[in-house]
Amino acid sequence: MPRPLGELEDAVMTRVWKWNRPVTVREVLEDLQQERSIAYTTVMTVLDNLHQKGWVRREAEGRAYRYEAVSTRAAYSAALMNDAWSQSDNPAAALVAFFGMMSEEQRVALRDAVRMVQGPEPQAPGAAERPPVSAPSEENPAADGDASGR
Repeated sequence: MPRPLGELEDAVMTRVWKWNRPVTVREVLEDLQQERSIAYTTVMTVLDNLHQKGWVRREAEGRAYRYEAVSTRAAYSAALMNDAWSQSDNPAAALVAFFGMMSEEQRVALRDAVRMVQGPEPQAPGAAERPPVSAPSEENPAADGDASGR
């Protein structure tokens, strides 16, 4: 069960996910310092904690490490949603309440996602063998369904 990231953990992981490459503590520090005052050791501790929790992997480079995300932000979000939903004593009601909180844009994204997961709609059995229905005409009087042509 994934635990939600704390505020500083999320700020660090946001950069790791956004850059989508191995990063150093110094790179994350310099980017975070554009928004707030923060110490090198704090960022180093956060990245070490994220490594111990399994959110990032690290590889030694000289005397420092490079950190890389283990999964995507989308996978993290999906795991949180799944965990929250599985905690409900009434999953259907939880989904209805959740859908009610969504914006129209989010509902469109949800419909698109469901279509992607379900794949193409299956055709009705025998639909491929049936010729298209055509309107009755003088050349084809049986097109109205009467095989006798009347």
